[in-house]
Amino acid sequence: MLWGHSLRTVSGKAIVLCRIFNRARSVRHSSSCCGVSGKKWVRPIGFDTGVEAFNSLTKQKEPLILAREGVATWYSCGPTVYDHAHLGHACSYVRFDILQRVLSRLFGITVIHAMVITDIDDKIIKRSWEENVSPTVIARMYEEEFKRDMLSLKVIPPAVYLRVTENVHHIIAFIEGIIKNGHAYATKEGDVYFDIQSIGDRYGKFVKAADLQEESGTSYKRDSRDFALWKHSKPQEPFWDSPWGRGRPGWHIECSTIASCLFGSQLDIHSGGIDLAFPHHENEIAQSEAFHQCDQWAHYFFHSGHLHLKGSAEKMSKSLKNYITIKDFLQTYTANEFRMFCLLTKYRSAIDYSDRSMVAARTSLGTINTFIHDAQAYMKGQLKCSPVQEAVLWDRLAETKSSVLKSLADDFDTHTAISAVMNLVYHGNCQLQPVSSCDGAARSPAVFGAMVSYIRDVLDIFGIDLLHSKENVQSSDENLQGIVEQLTHFRSEVRSLALAHRKDAATASLRTPLLKACDTLRNDLAPLGVTIKDRGATSTWEMTERKQSRSGHDESQDTSS
Repeated sequence: MLWGHSLRTVSGKAIVLCRIFNRARSVRHSSSCCGVSGKKWVRPIGFDTGVEAFNSLTKQKEPLILAREGVATWYSCGPTVYDHAHLGHACSYVRFDILQRVLSRLFGITVIHAMVITDIDDKIIKRSWEENVSPTVIARMYEEEFKRDMLSLKVIPPAVYLRVTENVHHIIAFIEGIIKNGHAYATKEGDVYFDIQSIGDRYGKFVKAADLQEESGTSYKRDSRDFALWKHSKPQEPFWDSPWGRGRPGWHIECSTIASCLFGSQLDIHSGGIDLAFPHHENEIAQSEAFHQCDQWAHYFFHSGHLHLKGSAEKMSKSLKNYITIKDFLQTYTANEFRMFCLLTKYRSAIDYSDRSMVAARTSLGTINTFIHDAQAYMKGQLKCSPVQEAVLWDRLAETKSSVLKSLADDFDTHTAISAVMNLVYHGNCQLQPVSSCDGAARSPAVFGAMVSYIRDVLDIFGIDLLHSKENVQSSDENLQGIVEQLTHFRSEVRSLALAHRKDAATASLRTPLLKACDTLRNDLAPLGVTIKDRGATSTWEMTERKQSRSGHDESQDTSS
C-alpha cells in the first residue's frame, strides 16, 4: 500500500515535469538539433566535487562537476525482471553502490538515485507463456526477489524505483514530443521509429561509425539503424492504447522518459554495465537530446566492467546459462566478502570470479579482523609486546588517510585504497609481536585505537560493517559470550599452570596431556566461529564470521603448545 502511494506521489511530480517539457518542445530545430556536433563533450558549468572520474563520453578522466552544489542526480538502468538476479548483476550494482557511498560519505555529496524496473519486455512475455501466468505475476515476483537480493548485499536502495508499466502514459507523451521535433516517425503497421538521419553526426558517441549495429525491424524503416520507440501489439501480448494504435514501449525509450520526468533536461550521472553503452545508452542520449532539444543531456556516463567466470572470455549472463544466482552465492560467502572482492579491482575493469578470488577477498577481511582483534587485546593489556614505535605508526596512519583520499578522488580507485589500508595493517602487525614478559615497558594504546577506528570507518564507507556483522554472528543470546569468556579463562588457567612447570621432569606425564587437551579444545571451537589465540601464558578469544568454502574445508589452526 505504501509502495503504491509513493509511486502515485512520484508519478504526480512527473506529470508536472512532463507538462513543462511539452510546452518547451513546440519549437522545431534543424536536424542537427543544437547546431553542434553531439560528439563534442562540453565541460559542465557548476560545482567541482574534487573528484576526477572516467567519462565514457570522452573516454578519459574528467573533473566531476555537478549542476547543484552538494547534490548529484544519478540514474541507473535497473533489471528486466523475468528471472533470478545473478552475480553479474550484483557486481555492477555493488560497484556503483560503493561509488555512491564514497561520494556521499567522503565527499559530502547527496546522491539522488533513481532506477527503473523493466517489467514489460519480450523475455517477460515469453516466460509468462511458459509458466501460464500473466506477465505482471512474473515481473512482480522477480522484482521483489531482486530487491531482497540487493538488500542482502547491503546495496542502498535508490531514492525511488519506477516501473515501466506505470509510466506508459509518460512514455507516449515523450514519443509524441520526439515526433513533433522531427526526429521520429510512425509506420503503417503502428510502430514508431527514431530517425537516426535526422540528428546527423550526433549519433555514435560510444562506438565508431563502422561498428554501428543494425536493429531488426520492418521494411518500413527509413534507415536500418533506426530503433523502435513504440511496438505495435502482436496477438496475446499486453498492450496500451496510443495515437499509433495498440502497442507497448520499445526498450530504450523507458529510461529516457523516466529519467527526464524525474530530473528534467539535464542529468549529472548515468550508470550501467559496459554492455549497455551501445545500443541502449547511445539510443537514450539520441532520444533525450532530440526531445529536450539540448546539446548535452547526461554529463557523465559511468560503465562497470563485466564479471567473468575464471577461465572464460564470456561475461556471466542468463542467455549463456553460465551464471550463479545471488541467493546461491550467499550460501557459501558473505556480503562483506563479495564487497571486498569488488573493492580489490577498479570498478571499470573486467573481473574474474572463482573460488580462489573469493578466498583472497575472505583472507583480506580476515587479516583486517585479526589485526583489529590483536590491537584491542593490546589496548586491554592482554597482549604484551616490546615497546611500540608509536611515532612511526602515527605517520603511517596519516599517510594512509592521505593515500585513501587521493585514490578515491582519482576515479574511485578502490584497489589502491584497499592496498593502503592493508599496508597500514601490515605495519600495525609488525609492532604487535608478543613477548613473554615486558614488565614496566611503556605502552601506546592510543595509536592502535586511532588505527582501528579509521579502518572501521573506511570499510564502513565501502559498505563493510565489521561491527554489525560480528554482532549478527555472535548470537542473539548475550549469555553465549559470557560462556565463551569463562571457558577461555578456564583453559588459560590450565595451560598457564602446565607451562609454568615445563622444566619439571616429574610432571611431564601430566603436562603434555593437559597442553594437548587445550589445543584440541581450541581447534574444535574454531569451526564453530570461536577463535582462541594463545599469547605466551595468556589467551584471547573472538567470535568470527566463518563459512566453509565449496571444497568443504576451512582454514586450519596452528598449534602453539
